[in-house]
Amino acid sequence: MGLSRVLVANRGEIAVRVIRACRALGLESVAAVSVPDRDSLAARLADRAVCIGPARAADSYLRVPALIAAAVGSGADAIHPGYGFLAEAPELAEACAEHDLTFVGPRADSIRQMGNKLQAREMARQLGVPTVPGSKRVGAASEAAAVAEEMGFPVLFKAAAGGGGRGIKIVSEPTALRSVFEIAAAEARAAFGDDSLYLERYIPNARHVEVQVLGDRFGSVVHVGERDCSLQRRYQKIVEEAPASAVPAPVREALQAAAATLAREMRYESAGTVEFIFDQDTDQFYFLEMNTRIQVEHPVTEMITGIDLVQAQLRIAGGEPLGFRQNDVRFDGHAVECRITAEAPEQGFRPSPGTITTWIPPQGPGLRLDTHCYAGYTVPPYYDSLLAKLIAHGDDRREALARLAEGLAAFTVRGVETNIPFLRALVEDPDFVAGRVNTRWVEERQRRTLPAPETVG
Repeated sequence: MGLSRVLVANRGEIAVRVIRACRALGLESVAAVSVPDRDSLAARLADRAVCIGPARAADSYLRVPALIAAAVGSGADAIHPGYGFLAEAPELAEACAEHDLTFVGPRADSIRQMGNKLQAREMARQLGVPTVPGSKRVGAASEAAAVAEEMGFPVLFKAAAGGGGRGIKIVSEPTALRSVFEIAAAEARAAFGDDSLYLERYIPNARHVEVQVLGDRFGSVVHVGERDCSLQRRYQKIVEEAPASAVPAPVREALQAAAATLAREMRYESAGTVEFIFDQDTDQFYFLEMNTRIQVEHPVTEMITGIDLVQAQLRIAGGEPLGFRQNDVRFDGHAVECRITAEAPEQGFRPSPGTITTWIPPQGPGLRLDTHCYAGYTVPPYYDSLLAKLIAHGDDRREALARLAEGLAAFTVRGVETNIPFLRALVEDPDFVAGRVNTRWVEERQRRTLPAPETVG
């Protein structure tokens, strides 16, 4: 392999995950940490830790010069960005190239190409991949109103430079369009520095299905199956599973082929995810976007394929070929993952930072836990509230769900509030067990079962 020492430019469970992948490949790791993370599990596990700035992400994890300086100063020859933060920032990939560092991810041009949702949609359309009926950029509320009238309500506003659910707003009737346009544009401008919006037709009975792809610098591209990520709250995924059991076999094959075609045509390198909407009323699927990084939910794919996706990223970045072809990929059983966060669902998912006094994770057949937490760890208030990902694997979906439910029931965390009770109720809900869900199901269930959050004043 052409790499020897990797700077891990992230924190939390994904930093730990990358460090362990480096160790398995015989690579040294350097943890880039902010001041509050100097005693984190990632800092303890890495061969070395380098402080890159104070608590605010804008002053540490989001500073390209600080990360480049940490890599060069520690003798690293590569940077792995994890997910979030700068994982999909072409500026980091370009800065790596300028300083003779390997970026563990795709080329900067690939990140840019897929980072603009309008450009990504156009590329998919040219390749014959179905896209959700929608518009080009709309520059004013009046223009949006004309497009929406022709398209038919309800419609979605989306940020062209967006991701992570920010800038997405549903408009159900014409009278609300102007105010929603202004809100969506302001949110997009604050999140991405770009207030460009476009419209898509809203599909109410939708599943969110994504296909994991891998590509190397020699032009080889494979898909390693799809995942269902339909259980979401405010467009943020909560529970993910592989394979997507609700998708008919012909649609599954078409999804996988479309994702591989897209990655192959752009000569994609590294791990990436092509995301689709599946309309359960029509059995039609539509391209949404491509995420040019490792995904939070990647473990479910690893569990059913036996392929370590982070190690694959490192090998590809080091100049190695994939080492297997599409026909070599085998799928075994079913896997489900849920995201455990330091939040209080009964209080509107209020963040719950603090010190974990008790941390007793579950053990049992088919269970995997990806985490950076331990008893005595202080959950800081500055970052995402993700504590862990609990993944269950079984011979089929029924067994995987049963193991996940047992694991959640045995998981004991004290000192901070968590969403574990909320997750237990979700994965044991008869509708979810029977597969009668869509992307709106979680929020509709919340309205039925949770009290409204308290308001002040």
